[in-house]
Amino acid sequence: MPRWVETVLAGRPYADLAALQARADLTLEADEIRRAMAAHPRIGERATGASKTEQSGVDSATAERFRAANAEYEARFGHVFLVCASGRSGEELLADLRERLGNDPATELAVAGRELVKIAQLRLEKAVTA
Repeated sequence: MPRWVETVLAGRPYADLAALQARADLTLEADEIRRAMAAHPRIGERATGASKTEQSGVDSATAERFRAANAEYEARFGHVFLVCASGRSGEELLADLRERLGNDPATELAVAGRELVKIAQLRLEKAVTA
């Protein structure tokens, strides 16, 4: 997400976390979203790093159901299901996936982009408040 990083870095210094988060609230282009999604693990699969903590609400029983749901989602949209999973249960995330299957591809890509920004902002907040 180079444009996002460049935009956030260009705004330094920030007066407070709210100013930083406002600057980081960008609308991503389709190619930026696709590039970023390629680096994200599937929900319910073995995640590492920040994704592991963020997906902690997905237990082994839900992970099994995610395998089939992920396959259906990827067949429909051609990319992984991307959602800000932090603090959400596996059941809630699975319901979100199923609901988003009703989106058309362009709408779904935009939704995934907004979720990607939420993930980035959450990680940014954790980095600056640690």
